Amino acid sequence: MQSLYFFIENQESPHRELEGETDLFVNEDNDRRLVLYNDDVNTFEFVIQCLIHICHHTEEQAEQCTFLVHYKGKCTVKTGSTHLVEPMHKKLLSKGLTSEIL
Repeated sequence: MQSLYFFIENQESPHRELEGETDLFVNEDNDRRLVLYNDDVNTFEFVIQCLIHICHHTEEQAEQCTFLVHYKGKCTVKTGSTHLVEPMHKKLLSKGLTSEIL
């Protein structure tokens, strides 16, 4: 009876060939979140209209985000690249809303 060592020793070892270097590209810039915070100044209707016009929300999305902001204190209203969310952030600020890019 042959030992297990003999069996393993005589097996062909796997041989792998790489066709070239593989780079993993992670675009962290797409992980930006535009967060809207609650305030005691702006009305529901005003915030809803801002989200529709600035963040391109549907009316239903804007209403849901507005309620989340009111009851939870904040809500992510848009995700994407800095290039996408930065102009929206600036417009929300110019309307007197409080937002931040995370």
